[in-house]
Amino acid sequence: MSHLAKLNLKTVNRNTKKEPVIERRDKLTAAIDEQLKVLAAAQEGREHTVPVKRWQTNETGERTRVDGVKRIRAWFFEQDGGWYVQCKYGSRVLHINGKSNAVFVDKLEGVADVLKAFKNAAETGELDKAIVLVTKARSS
Repeated sequence: MSHLAKLNLKTVNRNTKKEPVIERRDKLTAAIDEQLKVLAAAQEGREHTVPVKRWQTNETGERTRVDGVKRIRAWFFEQDGGWYVQCKYGSRVLHINGKSNAVFVDKLEGVADVLKAFKNAAETGELDKAIVLVTKARSS
């Protein structure tokens, strides 16, 4: 008897792509997690950076891989005696309720609560409509 005859053989097509809505939610929640790290760094008085590898041409003209750092820009800023927090998808600011694009808090410590609220809203799909509007505006 053949060795392959003992196996349970089937034909299957592997689905590697997620639904576009789920991909957008995952991208936004990952960015919000990164902003929580930016906030923690700001509270400690330092700048949040992440290591990156870049291609660079050296003196002899060869392209080599070089280690570097990338600064992550904060979605929150100080103005009007408090802090404004914006939710961004890529480089575009989301209009949270259709017209407002920021949340105002009195102290820097309140920014974490707003970011967590953004994350919960993204995970439950409350920001899907805002993301679609931003992505449509980008493609036009």
